[in-house]
Formats: sequence, structure tokens, C-alpha cells
Amino acid sequence: MTETPDGSLPSTPESVKAVAQTNETATADPVAAKSSAPCPGEGTTFVIGEGVERAVDGRPEERNNDQPIYRPLKIFALDPSVSRLEGATALVNVPYEPLEAGPVGHLFSVGEAPGNENQSHHPLNLEDPNILIRSGIEPSTSDKRFHEQMVYAVCSIVYTAFRRALGRHIAWGFNKLDDKHTRLLIIPRAFEGTNSCYDKTTGELRFGYYKSKAKDFPGTVYACLSHDTVAHEVTHALLDGLRAHFSLPTSPDVLAFHEGFADLVAVFQHFSYEQVVRTAIRKSRGAVSRAALLTDIARQLGQTGRAGKTALRSAIDFTEEADPVGEKPDGTKEEKGPRLYDPAMEPHDLGSVLVFSVFEAFITVFRRKTERLLRLATNGSGRLPPGEIPLDLQAALAEKASKLAGQFLTMCIRAIDYCPPVDITLGEYLRAVITSDKDLVPDDPWAYREAWVDAFRHHRIYPSWVEDLSEDALTWLAPQKHDPPLVIPQIEGLTFTKLKFDGDPAWPADKTELKRQACALGEIVTRPEYLHIFGLAAKDDELLNGDKVELPEVQSIRSSRRIGPSGQVVFDIVAEVTQRRMARNKESGEVYNFYGGATIIIDPNGKIRYVMAKRVTNNERLDEQKQFLESQNGARYKESLSATATSRPNLFMMLHQDVPPVT
Repeated sequence: MTETPDGSLPSTPESVKAVAQTNETATADPVAAKSSAPCPGEGTTFVIGEGVERAVDGRPEERNNDQPIYRPLKIFALDPSVSRLEGATALVNVPYEPLEAGPVGHLFSVGEAPGNENQSHHPLNLEDPNILIRSGIEPSTSDKRFHEQMVYAVCSIVYTAFRRALGRHIAWGFNKLDDKHTRLLIIPRAFEGTNSCYDKTTGELRFGYYKSKAKDFPGTVYACLSHDTVAHEVTHALLDGLRAHFSLPTSPDVLAFHEGFADLVAVFQHFSYEQVVRTAIRKSRGAVSRAALLTDIARQLGQTGRAGKTALRSAIDFTEEADPVGEKPDGTKEEKGPRLYDPAMEPHDLGSVLVFSVFEAFITVFRRKTERLLRLATNGSGRLPPGEIPLDLQAALAEKASKLAGQFLTMCIRAIDYCPPVDITLGEYLRAVITSDKDLVPDDPWAYREAWVDAFRHHRIYPSWVEDLSEDALTWLAPQKHDPPLVIPQIEGLTFTKLKFDGDPAWPADKTELKRQACALGEIVTRPEYLHIFGLAAKDDELLNGDKVELPEVQSIRSSRRIGPSGQVVFDIVAEVTQRRMARNKESGEVYNFYGGATIIIDPNGKIRYVMAKRVTNNERLDEQKQFLESQNGARYKESLSATATSRPNLFMMLHQDVPPVT
């Protein structure tokens, strides 16, 4: 086994272990399967979206018994601005797959922008024996081959975190670009500029590069060498595959959620790298809230693009951490407080409030879990003496931090399955986290969920339409617990006795089977007596105020297999159905797209367990969308929601404009 310079073994994130060691060979080629003819109701009462069949296009290759489990590769665990002795570089294991030069695998294709190929540059061939024996290219800011290795490795690791948390393969949110595979094209040096972005129209991640503005960091800065930037951008792509309508700028919270969620993934990935965590624990003396190596986001981009910044963003709310007491203009003292939720904030700033809240909950649970270690190490006082903390204590705290960060990352990702399919709010995300965690882990001895609720309360993130902030009030209601109960029939066609898999419940048999499942769902949810339950409306619904609506669309239907901390296994089907309303602004005459629909969780017996709906007839929410599009922060996104526009601007590039440099 290859070792790092300090003698430690390569870092292997828990998600990589879980995914790479899965060995369940497929028995058929689902990509070659043809879609079936239209089913009853399709085209008349509902339609089936393109996303339904994408599940068979985005499946990664499964390892054969005679293949390696891992491919060790070197990366910048943070970015080039960090010292090697602090864990700047790391040797990490990624799931093994045969690769073409690029590298090009089943999920990712690293290369130049189409039409801009550099003939003098040879794509990285990770199958070259001279490169294999060295565990990849040595970390370098100037070697373009390392740029390509860096983005491939980090994207692969982040993908495994999503796959492990959701218990299924993740399909991309764009159509396949060739006849064989749907790959995300990663362009390490796409353009000169401080921004980077995900483009769903072309299925690309593009990373910028620029000349440093900092005197002590001369030269060219490549965003593709920032671990946080790469993790952030691929998270945008993965989230778009899970919830296509989250890329629609319908409210401040939608934009903030995309940015905050992507930052959370980047931060919690820091804890996957052993040397980084140990160094941070040693320097902070076990106080994770002061461990800048772990909590800073994109350090180099912050230092080289903006004067006076030590990092682009942070997971710590310094408005209350740096100095608990402030001074008023008249010389009197005042208590500083946390940054509070305010929908008028710029999206990155509002997204930071989400990051602060989640990381505050993480710190709370970390302190609870390490109190006994500190008591043992201090003869019961709990107060560490000055100087270095013992090496054994450093190792124990680092292990606790890494494991807990993995659990929190899983909670963050798993909650996506419990979010409404459109117009997400930060308060609804809290409800999704509480519901998904309570669903899989009813027993919560360390009070993880309590920590989440307290942290969100601390930053004034409140969900609408709940009686209070107790766990029971925040949990989405099952249909039978509504008052009056929602009576929805069992969906016979979605019982697990009727489903067809290709060796594993995470693998649908083929496109025909996916379409059959979508038809079974569409037939139920579009019955007139159930439309309102799923946030849908008939074309003559009075609450539409004369606006036109399209037929409801089944966006996706996926089976999942989730494993809890006690080894319990839960199987479910997660589906989305949405509907577009062309809402006319009576004052200006402009017509904007407005969406409703539901995320539906279905158990193995075909019984609907949860419905997370947003009504397309909700005129109060429609007014809020209109107000946002007329606001200073929202005006630039009008074209994205215009019902008459012939093209859509790249949301993620727009988000990152005029905020240099951003991830």
C-alpha cells in the first residue's frame, strides 16, 4: 500500500469505502433498452419528463472481482496556499474504474472546451504504468495533467457521498451528449476570469483562472486547484440532477440554498482527509470552531482575489465568534449576535446563514461527543492545560470529528429526497432534515435533531405553517395524520413485487420499466379528486385566476436503499411530479413561469408515506415570486422565468457575476 510522506496510509472517505466495495454485477445493458409506447393517460392527463429515463444513462461502472478496489490519487486537500505540512496535499483513494485518456470514465470526462482543444497538450492517461506506480501525478500548480487529476478525483469523491447518502445512483440533469453515456464534461481551464460555473445546457463544469491581485501570491491562480471550488461546482451539478427545478430562480431562498448547500458539502469533505483533520485539531487544541483549516472555504481564492480576506467564505459566523462584545458609536458596549436570516441578502450571504446554522449544530454535537474524552484526559476537570494536547487525544478527537462530519454530510444530502420539488425555502430544508433523519434513525440519543433545530432558531430560520419548532411539529405529516386524513389508494404498480431491477434496487431494469413506474404514479396523482393533494390543478381551477397550466409532469421516479447507523435497511421510491403555470402580470402584461407539485415517498407496498407539496394555485407564493423578480436582487433573473423567452441564461454563471472571485 502506498504511503504519504508522513507515513500514513491514503485517506479513504467512508463514502468511497461503501461505494467502491459494492460488487453487484449487472445482468443486462439498460442503456440499450428502448422506451415503450405511450401508456393510458400519457399526453392527455399527464406527461413523462425526460428525467425519468435518465436514471439508466448515468449509471457508473461496477467493479469486477479481478479489478482493484481503489485508485489512489494525489490532490490538494484544501488548495495550494496551504503548507504541505498542514495537509495541503493528500493521497486519497477513489473508486476504481477503467479510464481513457482525459481522464474519461463512466460519469466524468475531463478535457478542453469543445473547439478549444490544445494540440500541444496530451490528455492525462492514468492507466500509464509510470503514472500508476506513483499514484498519479505529483501535486503541481503548473502541470496541466495534475489539474485534470485533481478535478477527476474530487468530483469522484463527492459523487460517492451522494450515492451513499441516497442509496442509489445519481442521474445528471442534462441529456446525454453521445449515443453511449451521459458524462459530466469537466473543463479545468475554461476561461480567464475569477468565476467558475456549472452549465446544465451543455453538461459542463467550467473553471476559471486569473492573475493574482495579492502581492504575496504572484502568478496565475487556477480555480480547479481549489478543493472547495471543485466540490462546490460538482455539487451544483448533482443537485440539479436530483431537483431540476432548484435551478429556477423563483425566490431568494432557492439561490441561497444552492450556494449554501454546495458550501456545506465542500466543508464537510475537509474532514475526509486525515492529515488535515489531525493538523487542525492540534493547532486548535481540539476546538473545531477555531480550526480554520477545516472551516475556511476556498482560502487561496479569498487571499488572491479580495484584499484583506483570509478565505472566500467560512463555516463560522464571525459576527459572534470573533468578538462577543462590540462597541456602539457612543462608547457603550453591546452584545454581538449571529448573522440572522434576511431574504434581502445577496444569495451567497444568505446561503452562509444556512452554512453557519448547520455547522453550529455540528459543533454542538461534537462537543457532546468529546466531553468524556476531555474529562479522561484532564482527570475530570475538562480543562486542557497549556501547550500541545497529547497525541492520543489528538487522534481520538480527529477520529470523532471525521466520523461526525460524515454523518452530518449524509444528513444534509439525504434530506434532498424530502424537499418539495420546487421553490425550496431554508425553513423547508430544516423540515426535510428532521423528517428524513427521524424516518431512518428514530432513536436520537445524542440529540442531533435538537442541535439542528436550536441552531436554525439561533439564526432565525423558521419554516412556515408550523405550530412550533418541536420535532413533531417540524416533521412532514404522513397522509393519514392530516386533519382530515388524506385517503390515497395504494399504488399496485409500484409495489416491490411488481418492480423490475437489474441486480440491485438502485438499478432500474431499463427505460421501459422506468416509464411503466412513471405511468403508475401519474395515473393516481392526476385523478381529479387527488390533484390538490399533490399541488396540482385542473385547467379550469378557479384559483388559477384565468392563467393557463400545462399537464402535470412526472419528473423522476427512483428506488433507493438506505442503511441506518444500526444496520437497518429502508427501501423506498422517491418521485417528483410538477406542473407549470403561465402566470400573467396584469399590470405589465408579462407572463412568468410559476411551478407547483410534490415530492412523493412511497414504501415497498406501494403506500404513499409522505407528500411534500407546493400548490400551483398558491397565489400568495406567486405574489412573492413576482415581488422577488421586481427586487434589486431578483431583477436580473426575470428572463430565466419568462414564459415567452426562447433561451435561458446560465443561472450559475449569473449567480457568480460581479462577486469576484466566487466558487
